[in-house]
Amino acid sequence: MADDVEYPALYLKRGEDQRLRAGHLWVFSNEVDVKRSPLTGFEPGETCAIIDHQGKAIGVGYVNPNSLIAARLVTRGLDHAFDRSLIVHRLNVALALRERLYAEPYYRLVFGESDGLPGLTLDRFGDVLVGQITTAGMERIKDSITEAIAKVLKPRQLWWKNDASVRTLENLPSYADLGVGEYGAPPIVREGGLEFEIDPVGGQKTGWFYDQRENRDRLARLVAGKRVLDVFSYLGAWGMRAAAFGASEVVCVDASQAAVDAIGRNAERNGFADRVRAVRADAFDHLKALREARERFDVVILDPPAFVKRKKDFAEGRLAYRRINELGMQVLAKDGVLVTCSCSYHMPRAALLESVQQGARHLDRQVQSLISLQQGPDHPVHPAIPETDYLKGFVCRVLPA
Repeated sequence: MADDVEYPALYLKRGEDQRLRAGHLWVFSNEVDVKRSPLTGFEPGETCAIIDHQGKAIGVGYVNPNSLIAARLVTRGLDHAFDRSLIVHRLNVALALRERLYAEPYYRLVFGESDGLPGLTLDRFGDVLVGQITTAGMERIKDSITEAIAKVLKPRQLWWKNDASVRTLENLPSYADLGVGEYGAPPIVREGGLEFEIDPVGGQKTGWFYDQRENRDRLARLVAGKRVLDVFSYLGAWGMRAAAFGASEVVCVDASQAAVDAIGRNAERNGFADRVRAVRADAFDHLKALREARERFDVVILDPPAFVKRKKDFAEGRLAYRRINELGMQVLAKDGVLVTCSCSYHMPRAALLESVQQGARHLDRQVQSLISLQQGPDHPVHPAIPETDYLKGFVCRVLPA
């Protein structure tokens, strides 16, 4: 019963425990019984016991009275405290999976809810770790998380890249700093036998996108001897992998000068300076310019940032996906390959393929969908939490109608 627990109780309204009992970890503010447990009585990030309407404990979590997601469940039942030893245990469980999957220590080590640590992301780059905290509950025990990471992984450096826009929803400040270790040379990530220099402070997200690694592996059968265009290239991961698989020429396009400079360094580092070049440009503008110049590529890769960040942006975002895919197809050779992706959770897989098909019909082209793409296994999908299944993509063959 709730009276026996050491944590303050957060009571749910009648019937609002069903999603949690089915496996989800979130409690929305309108599901809380505010008469029995007023949200104003909690501090942001405070640990709580989540209790159903009948007084039965569901588990231990943390609460943020200022957020739409008012609480997140961390452990079921009341036997385990939300503390350093629980985090150590969850890190070890997460590590066991990644060590089974990958020969080298380069992967996403913690993927939030899917690894039982909602609000925490952790990427591993050898002996360097880059973490991101997105909730008040995790921010509140950041020191315990840091200690747990140091105990399990003994990193040379642990960077905190706590500048995600979602932190504003939790009323958290934005910052990036070194949590463990001393400043030194930039971290290196290894993928597919290549090395890339990353920036854990100034880079995007945690500095690298491991979620696309297995999808980039699929380029092996598609690019040998081909001319490849990598749009929204960031550090050139897709383009560089294409070069390693034998592409004759690779053009990477990104709007960031820092990214373009990094592509140059990474091409040099991997011995591709003669075949990989980077252009600083807006993707939409550059694709139009390439179309007007009648440039053609055998393979076009489109890996944009999320165009649909919120549900209400869906109509506008879907149009952006259609436009970018149509522009990509306009610079494809006659029997070309389009690799198209979306990391927008609110953009359904079927809607992405539909946007490709609509663009193709508008251009009087025919599309064959060859391979369906999803996030890698170091970003495991939690079956009860649809929000963890966000990355989708297709490898398509584009032919004249």
